[in-house]
Amino acid sequence: MHGEPERNRLGSLAVAISVVLQVVRGFLMGCADLVPGVSGGTVALVLGIYQRLVTNIRDGAGALGTLLRADVRGFLRRLGEIEWSFLVPLLGGIGLAIVTLASALRHLLEEEPVAMAGLFFGLVVGSVVVAARMVERWDLSLVAITLVTGAALFAVLGLGGGTVADPPLWLYFAAGAVAICAMILPGVSGSFLLLMLGMYTNVLDAVSDRDLAVLAVLALGCVVGLALFSHALHWALATYERTVMAVLVGLLLGSLRILWPWPTGVGSKEGTDGTLLGWPTAGEVAAPVLLAVVGFVGVLVVTAVAQRIEGRTDEDLIEELENS
Repeated sequence: MHGEPERNRLGSLAVAISVVLQVVRGFLMGCADLVPGVSGGTVALVLGIYQRLVTNIRDGAGALGTLLRADVRGFLRRLGEIEWSFLVPLLGGIGLAIVTLASALRHLLEEEPVAMAGLFFGLVVGSVVVAARMVERWDLSLVAITLVTGAALFAVLGLGGGTVADPPLWLYFAAGAVAICAMILPGVSGSFLLLMLGMYTNVLDAVSDRDLAVLAVLALGCVVGLALFSHALHWALATYERTVMAVLVGLLLGSLRILWPWPTGVGSKEGTDGTLLGWPTAGEVAAPVLLAVVGFVGVLVVTAVAQRIEGRTDEDLIEELENS
């Protein structure tokens, strides 16, 4: 039988493992948030932390609301209700991914747009399968909701806009408030929303160039956007969970349009930059299809692993460490 010091050591190790896993989850979400057509909310859904994330964001928004009402005691009380051990490592992982990968992703999207689109397409198809499994008791009404939602988003994604030249700071604020909603809404890509607003390249440049003033305004917009949106989404999940999940599956399906690797057909090199639907030449098929399969299988594997890990407490980890 282990003594108290040994159990304390194992407890500390279990906590460290939990933190590392959460940073990894955040890193994966951050990677997704950088990609047009892929949502950080999708990754949260696949990893099994989606509703927990929405709950903590709602609690954080509630704390900000009490502070704006000058209720300092209520603000401190609401802060204590937030799972900081869950949220801080997750946000750290998201930030780490954005800071370290923005430049590399911009390079890959420029140099290998078709192959990258194929990979992202497979990732989202895998996410559709995972999300559909989360809907209990599919019926005709839910199928109809999914199809209508998917068709609507599919049509909307056919719209596009050019890059805004020299945008003012207030536009960065607005872009952050709109795009951050994708972090808690699977199927809607924050990066694609930035593309729609003509701000995607500007935001990537600000991250790559470490433009602190622009990033601060963008972050403030993100906070405001989350505060306004999280309450509504949490209420919807609590009240109409099956319907909301059916809508989310539809959003995932509709978002596939922006990830079709060959948007303008023969010889296309646009990847995720186009929204027309074409067909590839023979030499363009193998790499995107192979990467799509890799992405699809990867999502299913990550989901299986996440289901084994998610829901385990530190005590569960201690017990496993003791028995190993």
